[in-house]
Amino acid sequence: MANFLVIKIFLLTTLSFIVTFALTPFLTHFLYKYRLGKGIRDAQSAPIFAQMHAKKAGTPTMGGILIWGTTLLLVLLFAFLAKVFDGIFDQLNFLSRPETLLPLGALVASALIGLVDDAFDVWRMGKNGGGLRMRHRFIIYGIIAAIGAWWFYFKLEWTVLHIPFLGNFDIGWWYIPFFLFVIIATAHSVNITDGLDGLAGGTLLTAFGAYGAIAFAQGRYDLATFCGVIVGSLLAFLWFNINPARFFMGDTGSMSLGVTLGIIAMLTNAALLLPVIGFIFVLESLSVIIQQIAKKFLGRKVFISSPIHHHLEAIGWPEPKIVMRFWVIAGVAAVIGLILFLVDKA
Repeated sequence: MANFLVIKIFLLTTLSFIVTFALTPFLTHFLYKYRLGKGIRDAQSAPIFAQMHAKKAGTPTMGGILIWGTTLLLVLLFAFLAKVFDGIFDQLNFLSRPETLLPLGALVASALIGLVDDAFDVWRMGKNGGGLRMRHRFIIYGIIAAIGAWWFYFKLEWTVLHIPFLGNFDIGWWYIPFFLFVIIATAHSVNITDGLDGLAGGTLLTAFGAYGAIAFAQGRYDLATFCGVIVGSLLAFLWFNINPARFFMGDTGSMSLGVTLGIIAMLTNAALLLPVIGFIFVLESLSVIIQQIAKKFLGRKVFISSPIHHHLEAIGWPEPKIVMRFWVIAGVAAVIGLILFLVDKA
């Protein structure tokens, strides 16, 4: 049985890669045909950023459709086949209410909202063609997180938080604000990490891979398969997103994957390992927070440009060098997070 579960996860991960890879030419043709390119902030509002990324203006966005679209397609396909046919398809089905219904719903809902944001960006309806403003994004993150918190607290009656090496603690209604913080912080951090070719895709891949392993170790096999399918689609996406990117992930990808990663961290009750597994996301957010505090209270900038990946660009690091080194750090951080989980579990 254990062997079949491993085969199932690897099979669907590989199938996800193949399907995403096969669908990419159709999406790229559509994006280029209708010139659905990303706007770059102008030199007046962000002079350093504009100078470094001017050559990327017009590169198609919304590539994240491939990731969540493939995931949704495979979930629904195998759920349908399991209802129509008996046997192997029933065993390959990984749609279940306790494990994958909530993360799937959050993935699709936030992806559609992100798609609207990308449309604003393309059609220059936001300030400097930048899509939704930050406060609007936080409101959206908050609404999605509030729905998830309601589901956990009232439907699942979940109030227990696991603290590694200390055990489980019932935190009562404090679980709601904690849930809100995790989802909003993760979604925002992933969103700001999506600033260089392949950066968000590679770091998300290691994070989802780590939480897939955690879910498997907990016996949450449908959730582990769900993570595997996302990993497979991310791998295919990265094939076309590495420098120079054929297209960008867009908010439809970064927003949805950030929200989903946070929800999976809560479902596995391993949210306190997220700062380790998602270390790059924490680093990126901290660099922005430090920059804002320094500008407001000290009247100066700590970084030439924030987040930190733009600072490294500004001091002369080539974009592929930054991305590859961040991938390495993300991979090591994910392994450390898994080690902490396994030692704590033992």
